[in-house]
Amino acid sequence: MRLRLSIGRRGFFIAAFAFSLVALLPMRLALDWLGLDSNGLAAREASGSVWLGALKEAQLGPVPLGDVGARLNALPLLIGRARVSLARTGEDGSIAGAAVASRHAFGFDDVTGQARLGAMLAPLPIAALDFQRVSVGFASGQCQRAEGMVRATIAGDLGGIALPSGLSGEARCAEGALLLPLASQSGMELLNLRIHADGRYRAELMVRPGDQAARERLIGAGFAPAGAGVARLLEGSF
Repeated sequence: MRLRLSIGRRGFFIAAFAFSLVALLPMRLALDWLGLDSNGLAAREASGSVWLGALKEAQLGPVPLGDVGARLNALPLLIGRARVSLARTGEDGSIAGAAVASRHAFGFDDVTGQARLGAMLAPLPIAALDFQRVSVGFASGQCQRAEGMVRATIAGDLGGIALPSGLSGEARCAEGALLLPLASQSGMELLNLRIHADGRYRAELMVRPGDQAARERLIGAGFAPAGAGVARLLEGSF
């Protein structure tokens, strides 16, 4: 009985010690060990523990999140996946979702909220992206799953031509990349935004002007003739 009690106590203290180490593990170390910092989730600074942490100037893939709260989910670790829940509320709007990563895959789940892009896609006047339950997964560098609604907010004009305030569409995978095929309600404006696992992107904005004068102004602003309309192509890397 003494031997059993001794072994039971020893096991309890070992388990308690191991739990304490995990519970107090800094978020910045967890992101590194779990591979999330090199698989889509980046931040200027990480603070707090894995269960109650914070990320400053966080970025999920190409999407800037700002300052967010972060929390590691324990159950996915049992099947070899790391999942960190992210949430932000405040004057800049709210956003919530999760970053996920495993040995050969990474992505994000159920992202809802707004991300302000600033001049990220300049000269295209795309000010922000609104997400509604958007999930994306890459495996071995290829887009494997994508779903959810995305809306791009347009701010400003091009060549003096006013554009609609928003373009929207469903996220999907195409040729190994994440594709956001966004369109205005009239269908006169189309934006195809392709994002690859390594951060490369290709954005093509196509516009069907209402008259020849508008078409010429858009061509003067850098668009090229494309069938019945004009198009502007932008390529780069986040």
